[in-house]
Amino acid sequence: MVVELVIPPGYGSSFGKWLDLHMLAIPGGRERTEAEYAALFQKAGFRLTRVIPTPAGPSVVEAVPV
Repeated sequence: MVVELVIPPGYGSSFGKWLDLHMLAIPGGRERTEAEYAALFQKAGFRLTRVIPTPAGPSVVEAVPV
């Protein structure tokens, strides 16, 4: 499980999108979409099973070994 901001799809505003822009100023920093987490987990031998949003903003990203 990973607890992280997940960028929502579409063009609507979100704190995660604002933070992603802010992190562009920090080399290597960025927020990811659900699809990007799925690809990252796949490369590491995991399969993303679900993303659980929380009222505080970050989501719980759940993955299992493949």
